[in-house]
Amino acid sequence: MKTELNSRERVLRLFRKEEIDCIPVFSGLGNVIVDGLERNGLRFIDLHSDARKMATAAASTFQLYGFECATVPFDFGIEPQALGCEVNFYPHYDTNIIYPTIKKNLAEHIQDLDIHVPSDLAKAGRIPVVTEAIRLLKEEVGKQVAVGAIILGPYTLAGQITDPGNMAKLAFKKPDMVHKLLDILDEVEIETARIYKEAGADYITMHEMAAGGEILSPRMFKSVVKPHIERIIAAIPSPKVLHMCGDTDAIVEDMAACGADGISVEQKNHIAESRKKVGPDVLILGNIDTFKLMVNGTPEDVENAVKEAIANGVDAVWPGCDLWPTVSKENMEALVAATRKYGKLG
Repeated sequence: MKTELNSRERVLRLFRKEEIDCIPVFSGLGNVIVDGLERNGLRFIDLHSDARKMATAAASTFQLYGFECATVPFDFGIEPQALGCEVNFYPHYDTNIIYPTIKKNLAEHIQDLDIHVPSDLAKAGRIPVVTEAIRLLKEEVGKQVAVGAIILGPYTLAGQITDPGNMAKLAFKKPDMVHKLLDILDEVEIETARIYKEAGADYITMHEMAAGGEILSPRMFKSVVKPHIERIIAAIPSPKVLHMCGDTDAIVEDMAACGADGISVEQKNHIAESRKKVGPDVLILGNIDTFKLMVNGTPEDVENAVKEAIANGVDAVWPGCDLWPTVSKENMEALVAATRKYGKLG
């Protein structure tokens, strides 16, 4: 009789392409919800600069619902802040869900950027907060569940430190200038991933949300962004995941070729077609709608979406982006229960 795996074993065995008992339900992106925060007496606005609160929030979705990961951080401002950007944490939004944003880009135009990468990135900005949260998670839940950490993709990071509209124009008109910037940012993300792995992260997810099909053409993605993703992915120890938002149907083969252990896609991706394109050996993680379905749908809707995703060929039931925190506890419970129901293997 086979022994049931715990969540950590199941996820890590999936990445190693070893035999598992059930398709896992987890994420490499933000996965905290209001119910978990309220049960722990936490406010969303306080999570981003306090390692203890960040770790408690990240663990709560596993502890309360069996969601099989604990992932940090929760906002896109970590690397930009380390490079000198000022972050707005909206401290007056006491009970609202609002994510930190960049108050001001380092420069509006790439040609005006003067990037100073800290000599010790591990001590810059809030990177120490994230690393301490990872250490706390490893100590407190790390034997039961895999701990994930998120880095930005280089193109997404570029759009945080400078104007993203100008980035898209220059990617087309002056790609050499964009490559020069991304060369610098590649090193920032490689080092950030190294710091997180050293702190104890079991897997790294690159969140390259700004290079999807609605923003860059497949040709531009392949020529401008893909070489930098490949460079970073090659330098990060496994397990590692590449996530991209938006319509990725036309670039899914290029995503798979970047060298990550799995690719993460959202609901706009047609999984069955993607599976045909990339073959049976590429791990596809997806593609549950995190707002229309998980926030506004019913538990029955969630169950049907999980059943469909598994039937279409996902290797893990995985939200298509960060879970929006107002997801109901009933829908979280349905997400996990449906994966157990339809994802049994062997």
